[in-house]
Amino acid sequence: MEQHTIIRLTDRPEYKESMAQWFHEKWGIPKQAYLDSMDACLKGECAVPQWYAVVYVEEDRRCRGIAGEMLHFVCEDMKGSGVPVLYLVTDHTSFYERYGWRFLCMAQGDGEPDLTRLYIHEA
Repeated sequence: MEQHTIIRLTDRPEYKESMAQWFHEKWGIPKQAYLDSMDACLKGECAVPQWYAVVYVEEDRRCRGIAGEMLHFVCEDMKGSGVPVLYLVTDHTSFYERYGWRFLCMAQGDGEPDLTRLYIHEA
């Protein structure tokens, strides 16, 4: 079985720039938006004590349990930080249910034209 290392931004803030660039390239959201969010996390200005924006596995690395490992890590990390209930917004269907997430409802973000799926995970 492959060994994977999951790195938290707060443990390795020097990765902030490269992480923001990678996310920008994947989704086209301005890099500065990611940097601003990451900076707020690093300064302790976020309601959630850790910055988790995505669980994404490159196509050639999929079906190896990596996403499940990341989801488990996030849930345990947040639970350990006193945040036992998590919410997730995604367009995916049936994937997150495999990892204990429950579909809650359809939701619409500020300025977003379309509804998307909102999930909940309770520790």
